[in-house]
Amino acid sequence: MKKTLLFLGLLLIAFVVTAQTDKVVEKIINDGLNDNRTMEHLDIFSNRIGGRVIGSDAYASAEIWAARKFIEWGLEVELDEVGTLPVGFNRGYWSGKMLSEDGMILHFATPSYTSGTKGVQRGRVLIAPTTQAQFDRMKEKLKGAWVLISGKSHGSPIDFSKAADEKRANIITENLEIAKRNKEVRANNRKYKDKPKKQQEETPLIEAPALFYSQMVEAGILGVIQSAPVPIVALSDRKNIYSMNFDSLPSVPDIKLDEHQYAIIKQMTKERRYFELEFDIRNHFRPGPIAYHNVVGMIRGSEFPDEYVIVSGHLDAYDVATGAVDDGSGISVTMETARLLAEAGAKPKRSILFILFAGEEFGLLGSKSWIEKNPEKLENISNMFNRDGGPSAAVGMRVSAAMREDMEKVCQPLFDANLEIPFELKHRETNNRPKRPWGTDSGPFAVEGVPTIYFDSGYPDGDNFSYREIWHTERDTYDKSIAKYQEQAAMITAVVVYGIANLDHQLSRDGYYFEEKDSSKNEKK
Repeated sequence: MKKTLLFLGLLLIAFVVTAQTDKVVEKIINDGLNDNRTMEHLDIFSNRIGGRVIGSDAYASAEIWAARKFIEWGLEVELDEVGTLPVGFNRGYWSGKMLSEDGMILHFATPSYTSGTKGVQRGRVLIAPTTQAQFDRMKEKLKGAWVLISGKSHGSPIDFSKAADEKRANIITENLEIAKRNKEVRANNRKYKDKPKKQQEETPLIEAPALFYSQMVEAGILGVIQSAPVPIVALSDRKNIYSMNFDSLPSVPDIKLDEHQYAIIKQMTKERRYFELEFDIRNHFRPGPIAYHNVVGMIRGSEFPDEYVIVSGHLDAYDVATGAVDDGSGISVTMETARLLAEAGAKPKRSILFILFAGEEFGLLGSKSWIEKNPEKLENISNMFNRDGGPSAAVGMRVSAAMREDMEKVCQPLFDANLEIPFELKHRETNNRPKRPWGTDSGPFAVEGVPTIYFDSGYPDGDNFSYREIWHTERDTYDKSIAKYQEQAAMITAVVVYGIANLDHQLSRDGYYFEEKDSSKNEKK
């Protein structure tokens, strides 16, 4: 009789736990479909706060707001310092005009951590010298001029470091030698102008953008202007930021100008037509050191608090736009995943970490820092779900054979919910463990052997979205996001993460990566 009562008691406990779990998942799905706040979070990050380059006031505001929301939802919160920058940077208003009979408004951008103008500045335009002789001839004319430099911008500023100056000096010296040899070639060709077989070809000079950069700055130029494909990419001065201080800041603007306008201005300059360019660029610096942080929220596990599932995105974004897609599409989903779980009263068996990483755009700084500080946690992470690929729907997942049974159980509520966008599990082949991190925050975790299953992404309605169009460009704005997919991804993530966190055991890693001895065999094959 006692055994029967014990069995019935255990059965009742199992029923109650299952019922509670079902109610949590049911509420997640219901709220995800009918009361989804993903786009509200994105509006705050993108439109109220804006571009969030580390070291900026905007980044600090994003840290504070995200931490406060995690606290409001009942999560444990940590502002995890990743590092400091010697100076900070805030981008303000910018504008430019060509002043002439056929004047135009200029379409341009400047990289972060580069100089602004000293108020509204006007000047003539010159084409940068390519040889020492050219520089010597035009040196006196450079003061107060905007200078067109060669090359095609990919968003990075001209390097003004000592090492870059030395590299440019070596090219100048080499070009002097080439010029001497070419002079001899021309003399030879004149001598044998009637004998084609004895004619020689001249050696082209080595080209480099802003070859006389430091000399031109010293001569008093207003700034340099480089041709840029549209949409315009504007990155940060990662090469020089750590050697900057408030007494050694860049001194002239580095302008990346719409390639079509650049071509017009260059042609007009060659034709020696009279016009001026006017720029007003309000790039401002802050005395450092400026600390920047990962924002970490946690729902602590009830049975296995030292085992984890991670949901993440990167909080920083280039400030030429507003970081709505890269990576607003990740952090807004991470925030809503946390809210849906908290509102549903989720009490998972293992801990769920919600991490908004710092400095991804500066070289995965936040994720590398977290791993360095938490090596003991790595073996206990079931999976790290990192979202950093655009405002797509989560249409499925690829799982290893060892995970299949658990993941079918985890995803069953999604299969049963008859969702508008179907969710599908597929097989994941065993891969080699990477030796170097790929270019997003899951990369350093993969190097450490942590599973980084991500959701298969899709645009089921055939939306005309191009990630390359917005990646690090001026078009990374709120209107490029797709609300339907963002909201669906948050709901899917919440259900899956909760299910994994609530398993009786940690998700198996068997067959996720080849073992080291197997890896070498596989590579030979």
